[in-house]
Amino acid sequence: MRVELAGATAVITGASSGIGREFAKALAAKGCRLILVARREERMRELATELGVPCEVLAADLSREDECNRVLEIIAGQGASVLINCAGFGLLGPTVEQSLAEELNMIDLNIRAVHILTRRFLELRKESDTGAILNVASCAGLLPAGPYLNTYYATKAYVASFTQGLAGELKDMGSKIYVGALCPGPVFTEFTQRANGKEWASAKTPEEIVAYAVKKMEKGKMLIVPGTGVKAGLFATRLVPRRAAAKIVGMGQKSRVEHE
Repeated sequence: MRVELAGATAVITGASSGIGREFAKALAAKGCRLILVARREERMRELATELGVPCEVLAADLSREDECNRVLEIIAGQGASVLINCAGFGLLGPTVEQSLAEELNMIDLNIRAVHILTRRFLELRKESDTGAILNVASCAGLLPAGPYLNTYYATKAYVASFTQGLAGELKDMGSKIYVGALCPGPVFTEFTQRANGKEWASAKTPEEIVAYAVKKMEKGKMLIVPGTGVKAGLFATRLVPRRAAAKIVGMGQKSRVEHE
């Protein structure tokens, strides 16, 4: 199934920075009309002035269900056919040292918002049986576990599993709606700063990730994993017991924890 992005109306969450911001640039280059969604309105308005295509800016806290529903009500009558779910964050360090309130907020944003937006966007596209949804998960979601970035790994496992299962259901139903999961490795974005950790030296740029994702999305690829190194690492984890794989991942994440 090929996905036609050129000229579409696309909704991008987490559009104020990182991968979401780069998706806005990439889809603007394809002549898309954009609906940008994030908490930081000023950043999105600055971005909108740079893109050269019609943009609507929606400031919203998607960790709140009522805000998800408000966004969906706004876009319902605008013919949006593409949804890119990028909003999310992580917390690096031992789980017991994290703020429970922040962890629950992460779960609300990384899981509940993605689930609500995906489900209701599908309902909006059901009659026409066209459109595309790309959920930004992570290679973390394809691994057994991630000590020291624990809750984040768990949320991305949900996104990856939910998206792959949904794609399978739609295929069985003969639907023409594309649903895919983007599972990048480390990326140079504000994510690491928000997570209170050190950046991976091997991280890719958001531009690299998005260029690859758009190309694969247009070809109808359901599970998109940028980078041969990341693919090799994921394959390697299948060759060892799950507990050993989790320990290896944990050692890497622990090395990134910044201590004062």
